[in-house]
Amino acid sequence: MHFLVVDAHQGGRPLPVFSHKAELHLGDNLEEGSRLSRSCALRLRGFVGEALQIAEDKGVEELLAFATSAVRDAVNSDDVLASIKSETGVDIVVLPGPEEARLTFLAARRWFGWSSGKVLMLDIGGGSLEIAAGIDEVPDVAVSLPLGAGRLNRDWLTGDPPKAEETRQLRKYVRAEIARRAGEITRLGEPDRAVATSKTFRQLARIAGAAPSGDGPYVRRVVSHADVSELAKRLAVMSAAERAELPGVSRGRAPQLAAGALVADAAMDLFGLAELEICPWALREGVILRRLDTLSA
Repeated sequence: MHFLVVDAHQGGRPLPVFSHKAELHLGDNLEEGSRLSRSCALRLRGFVGEALQIAEDKGVEELLAFATSAVRDAVNSDDVLASIKSETGVDIVVLPGPEEARLTFLAARRWFGWSSGKVLMLDIGGGSLEIAAGIDEVPDVAVSLPLGAGRLNRDWLTGDPPKAEETRQLRKYVRAEIARRAGEITRLGEPDRAVATSKTFRQLARIAGAAPSGDGPYVRRVVSHADVSELAKRLAVMSAAERAELPGVSRGRAPQLAAGALVADAAMDLFGLAELEICPWALREGVILRRLDTLSA
Protein backbone atom coordinates (compact mmCIF):
# COMPACT_ATOMS: atom_id res chain seq x y z
CA MET A 1 0.00 0.00 0.00
CA HIS A 2 1.27 3.46 -0.88
CA PHE A 3 -0.10 6.82 0.20
CA LEU A 4 1.37 9.64 -1.84
CA VAL A 5 0.81 13.34 -1.26
CA VAL A 6 1.35 15.46 -4.37
CA ASP A 7 1.27 19.14 -5.19
CA ALA A 8 -0.74 19.09 -8.39
CA HIS A 9 -2.62 21.53 -10.57
CA GLN A 10 -3.98 21.56 -14.09
CA GLY A 11 -1.23 22.10 -16.63
CA GLY A 12 1.57 21.28 -14.18
CA ARG A 13 3.44 18.08 -13.38
CA PRO A 14 2.43 16.26 -10.16
CA LEU A 15 5.16 16.97 -7.62
CA PRO A 16 5.49 14.37 -4.81
CA VAL A 17 5.85 16.00 -1.40
CA PHE A 18 5.30 13.12 1.03
CA SER A 19 5.18 9.32 0.84
CA HIS A 20 4.00 6.65 3.27
CA LYS A 21 4.18 2.92 2.50
CA ALA A 22 3.30 -0.36 4.20
CA GLU A 23 3.81 -3.90 2.94
CA LEU A 24 0.49 -5.64 3.54
CA HIS A 25 1.07 -8.60 1.19
CA LEU A 26 -2.65 -8.89 0.48
CA GLY A 27 -2.13 -11.14 -2.53
CA ASP A 28 0.02 -13.54 -0.50
CA ASN A 29 -2.56 -13.93 2.26
CA LEU A 30 -5.80 -14.81 0.51
CA GLU A 31 -7.93 -17.44 2.24
CA GLU A 32 -8.87 -20.42 0.07
CA GLY A 33 -6.86 -18.74 -2.66
CA SER A 34 -9.46 -16.08 -3.38
CA ARG A 35 -10.72 -14.33 -0.22
CA LEU A 36 -9.22 -11.44 1.71
CA SER A 37 -8.83 -12.73 5.25
CA ARG A 38 -10.09 -10.84 8.27
CA SER A 39 -6.50 -9.97 9.20
CA CYS A 40 -5.90 -8.61 5.67
CA ALA A 41 -9.07 -6.52 5.89
CA LEU A 42 -8.01 -5.15 9.27
CA ARG A 43 -4.54 -4.23 7.99
CA LEU A 44 -6.09 -2.52 4.99
CA ARG A 45 -8.50 -0.63 7.24
CA GLY A 46 -5.62 0.37 9.49
CA PHE A 47 -3.61 1.75 6.58
CA VAL A 48 -6.59 3.79 5.39
CA GLY A 49 -6.85 5.27 8.88
CA GLU A 50 -3.16 6.19 8.84
CA ALA A 51 -3.53 7.75 5.39
CA LEU A 52 -6.49 9.86 6.54
CA GLN A 53 -4.51 11.19 9.50
CA ILE A 54 -1.55 12.05 7.28
CA ALA A 55 -3.87 13.70 4.75
CA GLU A 56 -5.27 15.91 7.49
CA ASP A 57 -1.82 16.74 8.82
CA LYS A 58 -0.50 17.63 5.36
CA GLY A 59 -3.49 19.74 4.33
CA VAL A 60 -4.62 17.43 1.54
CA GLU A 61 -7.59 18.85 -0.37
CA GLU A 62 -8.67 15.77 -2.32
CA LEU A 63 -8.16 12.06 -1.81
CA LEU A 64 -8.02 9.55 -4.68
CA ALA A 65 -8.13 5.95 -3.45
CA PHE A 66 -7.78 2.98 -5.78
CA ALA A 67 -6.91 -0.70 -5.67
CA THR A 68 -5.48 -3.08 -8.26
CA SER A 69 -5.13 -6.84 -8.71
CA ALA A 70 -4.69 -7.99 -5.09
CA VAL A 71 -8.10 -6.57 -4.21
CA ARG A 72 -9.61 -7.00 -7.68
CA ASP A 73 -9.07 -10.77 -7.58
CA ALA A 74 -10.60 -11.32 -4.13
CA VAL A 75 -14.17 -12.62 -4.24
CA ASN A 76 -15.10 -10.70 -1.09
CA SER A 77 -13.50 -7.39 -2.06
CA ASP A 78 -16.86 -5.62 -2.41
CA ASP A 79 -17.79 -6.45 1.18
CA VAL A 80 -14.38 -5.45 2.55
CA LEU A 81 -14.33 -2.13 0.69
CA ALA A 82 -17.93 -1.37 1.62
CA SER A 83 -17.03 -1.88 5.28
CA ILE A 84 -14.02 0.44 4.96
CA LYS A 85 -16.17 3.08 3.27
CA SER A 86 -18.78 2.81 6.02
CA GLU A 87 -16.17 3.19 8.76
CA THR A 88 -13.90 5.81 7.18
CA GLY A 89 -15.83 7.47 4.36
CA VAL A 90 -13.08 6.52 1.91
CA ASP A 91 -14.39 5.02 -1.32
CA ILE A 92 -11.65 2.79 -2.75
CA VAL A 93 -12.19 2.29 -6.48
CA VAL A 94 -11.11 -1.06 -7.89
CA LEU A 95 -9.50 -0.52 -11.29
CA PRO A 96 -10.19 -3.11 -13.99
CA GLY A 97 -7.02 -4.51 -15.53
CA PRO A 98 -7.37 -2.79 -18.94
CA GLU A 99 -8.08 0.54 -17.22
CA GLU A 100 -4.93 0.08 -15.17
CA ALA A 101 -3.04 -0.39 -18.43
CA ARG A 102 -4.64 2.70 -19.99
CA LEU A 103 -3.81 4.93 -17.02
CA THR A 104 -0.22 3.71 -16.85
CA PHE A 105 0.10 4.33 -20.59
CA LEU A 106 -1.19 7.88 -20.09
CA ALA A 107 1.53 8.51 -17.53
CA ALA A 108 4.23 7.18 -19.85
CA ARG A 109 2.90 9.19 -22.79
CA ARG A 110 2.92 12.41 -20.76
CA TRP A 111 6.41 11.72 -19.44
CA PHE A 112 8.01 11.10 -22.82
CA GLY A 113 5.83 13.49 -24.84
CA TRP A 114 4.38 13.51 -28.32
CA SER A 115 7.78 13.35 -30.01
CA SER A 116 7.95 9.69 -28.96
CA GLY A 117 5.46 8.73 -31.67
CA LYS A 118 3.93 5.29 -31.28
CA VAL A 119 4.58 4.00 -27.75
CA LEU A 120 4.56 0.44 -26.42
CA MET A 121 4.33 0.27 -22.62
CA LEU A 122 5.00 -2.71 -20.33
CA ASP A 123 4.30 -2.78 -16.59
CA ILE A 124 4.90 -5.81 -14.34
CA GLY A 125 2.97 -5.43 -11.10
CA GLY A 126 2.55 -7.78 -8.20
CA GLY A 127 -0.57 -9.41 -9.61
CA SER A 128 -0.71 -8.58 -13.30
CA LEU A 129 1.21 -7.60 -16.42
CA GLU A 130 -0.15 -4.54 -18.21
CA ILE A 131 0.59 -3.93 -21.89
CA ALA A 132 -0.62 -0.95 -23.89
CA ALA A 133 0.30 0.58 -27.22
CA GLY A 134 -0.76 3.50 -29.37
CA ILE A 135 0.05 6.91 -30.77
CA ASP A 136 -2.37 9.03 -28.72
CA GLU A 137 -2.92 9.49 -24.98
CA VAL A 138 -5.59 6.79 -25.06
CA PRO A 139 -3.88 3.61 -26.30
CA ASP A 140 -5.18 1.71 -29.30
CA VAL A 141 -4.95 -1.50 -27.29
CA ALA A 142 -4.69 -2.15 -23.54
CA VAL A 143 -4.22 -5.67 -22.18
CA SER A 144 -3.97 -6.99 -18.62
CA LEU A 145 -2.68 -10.51 -17.99
CA PRO A 146 -2.48 -12.42 -14.67
CA LEU A 147 1.31 -12.46 -14.86
CA GLY A 148 2.33 -10.31 -11.91
CA ALA A 149 5.66 -11.15 -10.27
CA GLY A 150 4.15 -11.74 -6.82
CA ARG A 151 1.32 -13.91 -8.12
CA LEU A 152 3.66 -16.11 -10.19
CA ASN A 153 6.18 -16.48 -7.40
CA ARG A 154 3.41 -17.54 -5.00
CA ASP A 155 1.69 -19.94 -7.39
CA TRP A 156 4.63 -21.50 -9.23
CA LEU A 157 7.94 -21.21 -7.38
CA THR A 158 7.98 -23.12 -4.10
CA GLY A 159 11.73 -23.45 -3.57
CA ASP A 160 14.30 -20.88 -2.50
CA PRO A 161 16.03 -20.86 -4.89
CA PRO A 162 13.32 -22.23 -7.20
CA LYS A 163 13.58 -25.77 -8.51
CA ALA A 164 14.80 -25.92 -12.11
CA GLU A 165 11.66 -27.74 -13.29
CA GLU A 166 9.40 -25.14 -11.63
CA THR A 167 11.28 -22.37 -13.42
CA ARG A 168 11.01 -24.19 -16.74
CA GLN A 169 7.27 -24.75 -16.36
CA LEU A 170 6.71 -21.13 -15.33
CA ARG A 171 8.71 -19.88 -18.31
CA LYS A 172 6.58 -22.03 -20.62
CA TYR A 173 3.34 -20.79 -19.06
CA VAL A 174 4.31 -17.10 -19.19
CA ARG A 175 5.32 -17.25 -22.83
CA ALA A 176 2.12 -19.03 -23.82
CA GLU A 177 -0.04 -16.45 -22.01
CA ILE A 178 1.73 -13.49 -23.63
CA ALA A 179 1.84 -15.11 -27.07
CA ARG A 180 -1.93 -15.66 -26.93
CA ARG A 181 -2.50 -11.89 -26.86
CA ALA A 182 0.61 -10.68 -28.67
CA GLY A 183 -1.16 -10.28 -32.01
CA GLU A 184 -3.31 -7.48 -30.58
CA ILE A 185 -0.12 -5.51 -29.98
CA THR A 186 2.01 -6.47 -32.97
CA ARG A 187 -0.73 -5.71 -35.50
CA LEU A 188 -0.16 -2.02 -34.70
CA GLY A 189 3.34 -2.23 -36.14
CA GLU A 190 6.69 -1.53 -34.53
CA PRO A 191 6.71 1.11 -31.80
CA ASP A 192 8.80 4.24 -32.11
CA ARG A 193 9.51 4.00 -28.40
CA ALA A 194 9.27 1.00 -26.07
CA VAL A 195 9.05 1.87 -22.39
CA ALA A 196 8.70 0.06 -19.08
CA THR A 197 7.35 1.09 -15.72
CA SER A 198 7.18 -0.75 -12.36
CA LYS A 199 9.73 -1.71 -9.75
CA THR A 200 10.50 -5.02 -11.46
CA PHE A 201 11.87 -3.28 -14.54
CA ARG A 202 13.60 -0.60 -12.48
CA GLN A 203 15.36 -3.26 -10.41
CA LEU A 204 16.41 -5.24 -13.47
CA ALA A 205 17.78 -2.08 -15.06
CA ARG A 206 19.64 -1.16 -11.87
CA ILE A 207 21.23 -4.61 -11.60
CA ALA A 208 22.28 -4.29 -15.24
CA GLY A 209 24.06 -1.00 -14.51
CA ALA A 210 21.46 1.77 -14.80
CA ALA A 211 21.84 4.85 -12.60
CA PRO A 212 20.53 4.55 -9.03
CA SER A 213 17.29 6.28 -8.04
CA GLY A 214 19.30 8.80 -6.03
CA ASP A 215 20.52 10.34 -9.29
CA GLY A 216 17.01 11.66 -9.90
CA PRO A 217 14.19 10.94 -12.37
CA TYR A 218 15.64 12.80 -15.34
CA VAL A 219 18.61 10.49 -15.89
CA ARG A 220 17.96 8.24 -18.90
CA ARG A 221 17.75 4.62 -17.84
CA VAL A 222 17.47 1.68 -20.22
CA VAL A 223 17.64 -2.09 -19.98
CA SER A 224 18.51 -4.36 -22.91
CA HIS A 225 16.89 -7.66 -23.73
CA ALA A 226 20.32 -9.30 -23.64
CA ASP A 227 20.72 -8.20 -20.01
CA VAL A 228 17.18 -9.19 -19.04
CA SER A 229 17.59 -12.62 -20.65
CA GLU A 230 20.80 -13.20 -18.73
CA LEU A 231 19.25 -11.99 -15.48
CA ALA A 232 16.25 -14.31 -15.93
CA LYS A 233 18.67 -17.23 -15.85
CA ARG A 234 20.88 -15.84 -13.09
CA LEU A 235 18.11 -14.82 -10.68
CA ALA A 236 16.38 -18.19 -10.99
CA VAL A 237 19.30 -19.98 -9.32
CA MET A 238 19.75 -17.42 -6.52
CA SER A 239 18.01 -17.41 -3.16
CA ALA A 240 15.88 -14.45 -2.11
CA ALA A 241 18.58 -13.41 0.35
CA GLU A 242 21.18 -13.41 -2.42
CA ARG A 243 18.94 -11.34 -4.69
CA ALA A 244 18.43 -8.81 -1.90
CA GLU A 245 22.18 -8.14 -1.96
CA LEU A 246 22.02 -6.95 -5.57
CA PRO A 247 21.98 -3.20 -6.28
CA GLY A 248 18.52 -1.63 -6.15
CA VAL A 249 16.73 -4.76 -4.88
CA SER A 250 14.74 -4.46 -1.66
CA ARG A 251 14.39 -7.40 0.71
CA GLY A 252 10.62 -7.27 0.36
CA ARG A 253 10.74 -7.51 -3.45
CA ALA A 254 13.61 -9.99 -3.72
CA PRO A 255 11.48 -13.16 -3.51
CA GLN A 256 9.41 -12.27 -6.59
CA LEU A 257 12.16 -10.82 -8.77
CA ALA A 258 13.04 -14.13 -10.46
CA ALA A 259 9.45 -14.56 -11.64
CA GLY A 260 9.35 -10.92 -12.75
CA ALA A 261 12.51 -11.39 -14.80
CA LEU A 262 10.94 -14.36 -16.61
CA VAL A 263 7.96 -12.17 -17.56
CA ALA A 264 10.20 -9.30 -18.69
CA ASP A 265 12.34 -11.65 -20.79
CA ALA A 266 9.30 -13.24 -22.42
CA ALA A 267 7.61 -9.93 -23.24
CA MET A 268 10.74 -8.38 -24.74
CA ASP A 269 11.40 -11.52 -26.78
CA LEU A 270 7.86 -11.97 -28.09
CA PHE A 271 7.51 -8.28 -29.00
CA GLY A 272 10.99 -8.12 -30.53
CA LEU A 273 12.25 -5.38 -28.20
CA ALA A 274 16.02 -5.01 -28.03
CA GLU A 275 15.76 -2.29 -25.38
CA LEU A 276 13.28 -0.69 -22.99
CA GLU A 277 13.51 2.82 -21.59
CA ILE A 278 12.51 3.08 -17.94
CA CYS A 279 9.70 5.54 -17.19
CA PRO A 280 9.64 7.00 -13.66
CA TRP A 281 5.89 7.66 -13.91
CA ALA A 282 3.37 4.84 -13.68
CA LEU A 283 -0.18 4.10 -12.51
CA ARG A 284 -0.36 6.59 -9.63
CA GLU A 285 0.69 9.44 -11.87
CA GLY A 286 -1.79 8.28 -14.50
CA VAL A 287 -4.63 8.41 -11.96
CA ILE A 288 -3.59 11.93 -10.90
CA LEU A 289 -3.23 13.17 -14.47
CA ARG A 290 -6.64 11.80 -15.42
CA ARG A 291 -8.18 13.60 -12.44
CA LEU A 292 -6.45 16.87 -13.30
CA ASP A 293 -7.78 16.62 -16.84
CA THR A 294 -11.33 16.68 -15.49
CA LEU A 295 -10.88 19.90 -13.48
CA SER A 296 -12.27 23.15 -14.77
CA ALA A 297 -9.61 25.56 -15.97
